[in-house]
Parts: sequence; structure tokens; C-alpha cells
Amino acid sequence: MTVPLSEDHARALDAGDPLAALRAEFHVPLHEGREQAYFCGNSLGLQPRGARAHVEEVLEKWAHEAVEGHFRGQAQWMPYHELVAAPLAEVVGAEREEVVAMNSLTANLHLLMVSFYRPTAERPAILIEAGAFPSDRYAVESQIRFHGFDPATDLIEVAPDAPGGTVSMAAIEQAIERHGPRLALVLWPGVQYRTGQAFDVAAIARLAHTAGAIAGFDLAHAVGNLPLRLHDAGADFAVWCHYKYLNAGPGAVAGAFVHARHARTDRPRFAGWWGHEAVTRFRMGPRFAPTPGAEGWQLSNPPILGLAPLRASLDLFGRAGMAALRARSQRLTGYLEALVRDHLDDVLEILTPKDPAQRGCQLSLRVRAGRDAGRALFDHLSADGVLGDWREPDTIRISPAPLYNHHADVLRFARSALGWRQSQ
Repeated sequence: MTVPLSEDHARALDAGDPLAALRAEFHVPLHEGREQAYFCGNSLGLQPRGARAHVEEVLEKWAHEAVEGHFRGQAQWMPYHELVAAPLAEVVGAEREEVVAMNSLTANLHLLMVSFYRPTAERPAILIEAGAFPSDRYAVESQIRFHGFDPATDLIEVAPDAPGGTVSMAAIEQAIERHGPRLALVLWPGVQYRTGQAFDVAAIARLAHTAGAIAGFDLAHAVGNLPLRLHDAGADFAVWCHYKYLNAGPGAVAGAFVHARHARTDRPRFAGWWGHEAVTRFRMGPRFAPTPGAEGWQLSNPPILGLAPLRASLDLFGRAGMAALRARSQRLTGYLEALVRDHLDDVLEILTPKDPAQRGCQLSLRVRAGRDAGRALFDHLSADGVLGDWREPDTIRISPAPLYNHHADVLRFARSALGWRQSQ
């Protein structure tokens, strides 16, 4: 049956779903006096209404207690980063000691590659996906060069081999088997940023380990989007940002995971005083004694104002639960897919895999008429209060986030796209 383009139908899909009420917990930007249909959670999540109170709490504490705010009252700054550790571990499926909020994503990637990319003449290579997010590729290439090796031979990229520019598990397995004796590190995304394809972290970690390589993951588009089980999956390390689906604000403090088996590793690392064990940190001794677990990779004391909004978002994730959010996400994205398939198939090609297990919130769409038409549709949507994002060369990403998007938003996208088609 064709999915109806009916507001009553869209409202009925949200009726009785308690998670639909979470939209009221966010500030939704207005367009001509009406809330936007906002589909950019994969670039910048909306502001939780509770974020202001957490930020103001820090500002008030600073105003009235100054340096004593580190040690007095509620939400003391000395252990402030610990306030997000347990809820963050819940979101990514990790033990409390395996996660830390610190720095930015690419800085964390470099810090963890210092420890986990240890190339030798026999094993110098890093394997990534072709078309990786540029910052990841820059980081990987620079690390290879830093160690005296050549990216021309030691940066291995797995080309897409499946519809929509996606990469099959067979291609990943074949690449790891082929290059296994030379691989030092497999660095793979949880969700590929351009296509929206989600990957099996556990399966890729097993393949990497079987080949004798380290398994690391960039989860920028997976955290808060997909249920993750990083500890059970056996990933050696992972990095991510919190400004996308975790709604912690522009340039928010990022996150990192280090598996518990490396909690007391003697691997080299770049050290800083906040990574030193807390019980002796203020003795200011010359010998670095790392905190066991992911916190041992910290460098400087954390930015308290930067962490404050993350607390508000994690409160909402805790209330909803990742399993329920995932189920709602599948309904929203499935509705988007059905509307495109039934009403816009002559206009839009869906690049993201059809299998819900191979995607999260995001559908990546390509206008069949070419790049110029794609850009024209994107501009039309934006002018109509429907905000997705554009990724070169020709992709519109639409990401219904289950914390704040409704089925009516998805319907609005489809109607706006139909309006554009009729105007051509």
C-alpha cells in the first residue's frame, strides 16, 4: 500500500508514543513563526531546554565561589567530568572506567593513535574506508608520515562496492585478509558520514584482531544514534563528538573509549597532569602515574562550561533509553523511506542501505537529475523551513532524530520536495 501524504496519518503514528513528548524538552528554531522541520542532528543537535540551567549553575558557582567552586557545594568542578561518565558509558555500552569526555574528536584520535598505532617495518599500514571524513584521513596520513612511513603504500582505503557508494562486509573482510600481515590498525566508522551506512563494530573488531591489528572506531555519527556495545564488541579504542546526536552544543567536548583490557597498559602515550591518578595528582611529583582506564588519557583539567550542556542531554537519554530511542528511530526513518519510495522515487535515489540494521537516523538522498537539481531542491527545502544538510558532491542528508523529530516533520519534508518537483 502507498503511504498516505496525510497529516492525520502522521499524527496517528506519534499518538500514544511517550517519546514523542520529548520534543518539548528542546528549543526548535522557528521559520516564519513556525517550528522548523529540523533534520540536522547528524551535524548539530538541538539545544536541550535543560542545558541553560546547567550552564548557569556553573556561572553562578564561578561568580560566588570562584576557585572554591572546585571543592564546595553541588557539582564541584574537581570531579565534574565524572558526572557524565556513567550515563555516557550507558549510551555507548561500556564500563564506567572505559569512557571519558575530553578534548575534541580529532585531538582524541591523535592521542589514542599515539598509543594504539605502533607501526613497524613489517606492520606499518592503516586501513580506512575510501571517502572517510576528511579530518580522519588527515589524521591518519599525518600519523603515518610522523612515523616515517609513506601513505602512498601504507594508507589502505577500501573502495565502495555496493549500491549507493556503500561498502559490503565482504569487501572489508577481503581487504583485511589481503593486507592483514601489514596492518597495524583498522580505523573504521560506526556510521559513514556521507552515505549513512552503519557497520557491525563487533564483526570488524574480530576481523582486525584475527589479522593481528588494532581495532579503532570513529563513532561521530553512531553515538546517540545506534545502540552500541563497545565493551562486548571488543573495540580497542573509539572516539566521537557530542555535538551531533548527543546535543551538547557547537564544538562540544568530545568523548573517547579505551577497552578495559588496556586499563593499565604500558603502551606509550602523551601524558598530561589530569591523566595522572587523582589520589596523588596534587603532590605535583615528576613521575607520571596514569589513572587506570580512559581517564588516564586526559591532558588538562576539563572545560566545565563545555561539559555542562552534555549533562542535560544525557539526562534525556537516560529517561528514554537507547533501546526505545532506536525503535522510534526505525519508525521515523522507515516512514521517511516509505514516503520517498512511494511519492518521490522519480526524483530521489536513496543511498543509505534499505536494511534497518545497516543504518541509523540518516537517509542520504541524491537527486536523480544531477548535482544542480540537487542543490536547487536543497535550497527550496531550506527556504520552506525544512532543514537538512548538503554534502558534496551531490548528497542531501535527512536525519530524523527520535528525541525531537515527529512524523509530521518527515511528512513536511516529503510535501516540500513534491512541491519542488511540481514547480520544475
